[in-house]
Amino acid sequence: MLISQPGLDLLQEALNHLGHGFTTLPAAENPLEDERLRPVLLEVAARMRDNYPYHHPLYAGQMLKPPHPVARLAYALAQFLNPNNHALDGGRASSALEKEAVGEIAAMFGWKEHLGHLTSGGTFANLEGLWIAGCLQPGKRVLASTEAHYTHQRICGVLQIPFDTLRADTNARISLPQLETELAKGDVGTVVVTLGTSAVGAVDPLHQILPLARQAGVRVHVDAAYGGYFRLARLNGQAAQAFAAIPEVDSVAIDPHKHGMQPYGCGCILFRDPSVGRYYKHDSPYTYFSSDELHLGEISLECSRAGAAAVALWATQRLLPLELDGEMAERLEKSLSAARQLAAWLKARPQQWKLLFEPELDLVVWAPQGLSASQVSRQTQAIFDRAAELDLHLAVTQLSQGGQWPELDWDQPRVACLRSCLMKPEHLQWLPEICQRLEQAYLSTSSLAL
Repeated sequence: MLISQPGLDLLQEALNHLGHGFTTLPAAENPLEDERLRPVLLEVAARMRDNYPYHHPLYAGQMLKPPHPVARLAYALAQFLNPNNHALDGGRASSALEKEAVGEIAAMFGWKEHLGHLTSGGTFANLEGLWIAGCLQPGKRVLASTEAHYTHQRICGVLQIPFDTLRADTNARISLPQLETELAKGDVGTVVVTLGTSAVGAVDPLHQILPLARQAGVRVHVDAAYGGYFRLARLNGQAAQAFAAIPEVDSVAIDPHKHGMQPYGCGCILFRDPSVGRYYKHDSPYTYFSSDELHLGEISLECSRAGAAAVALWATQRLLPLELDGEMAERLEKSLSAARQLAAWLKARPQQWKLLFEPELDLVVWAPQGLSASQVSRQTQAIFDRAAELDLHLAVTQLSQGGQWPELDWDQPRVACLRSCLMKPEHLQWLPEICQRLEQAYLSTSSLAL
């Protein structure tokens, strides 16, 4: 978790190197020499202990992936200047690094030409994608699966764009028959396709949705906030086909602060057609006076944005290029292997566990076997609590009645299930330990299954 002493020494060396670029300036007061800083900083450290161990492989719950060491160091280095990537005047070097880094992400999706920039996160990236969709298809509906992230409906509410949901099939993917029915009505402007749902990691069949949308003259926006980097990995079955179709979509949202190993917040929105930049165009002479070049602030709804996020992302991609069979891809492959091996371990114990979905990415959803939804939910919560006592941190998700568990007595509308996101490549090495502690948690709560 911690930056080692060699890492801190490297940061100091880099800071000295940075400082040599400003040697013509007269000396100024150094606020770090203020003796009051030490007790405050140590108090902060003590307060921050009240956290789950997000950095450790035994944390396998939510989508929390620790930044790569080079991202931490580059972000800290940039913070000593604290650039603002709203305009070149506030972040000349970091703006250049942002354009390069975003261009590399676009290339990962197969785009040579694009319009894109970093955002504060996936929510704002999706907001900009749907805002442009609304500009191009005014008054028309946005469709998304019931398994899509809840922010799409809220975003459409903010933008005052009509929004409807499509039911999900038994694999938690968009129902193609219902999509065809809705497209036939002629009032749909955009379909949101999720490549990696937050709840179960499902991959919507983009390769099948695209021809339907194109025939109806409908835009396709891909929410790949969680799953986007798996474009580099070896996926199986329909997930591989879906990711291979990304170059044909209209816009993509992705979160480098997930599988891109960046500090929060770092999202990214990309458009295949650069001409949509005309909708961002505005005049703000008080911030633009140093260059006639395109300012990132002129293609973003956000104004002040952390230049340090761009610096950290650029440094990470410099160290780990976004290329097939590279080190970044290898890290993703390990996460996929961990999820597949956990799924195999669960299926080998059918008297204890029910695997709800075959993992398409690195999310695994399962539950203890039981007769009724209420009984399963009680044991799920007990296992979750007991696992945490064993320093194994999982997550709980709710599954509605459907085709995944027909033999269950649905005495309540939803059943609580366990969920793990095995985002860290170290999860593969730690999987035997994770399974051992999960088994221990199950055995200590097995009386609830009676």
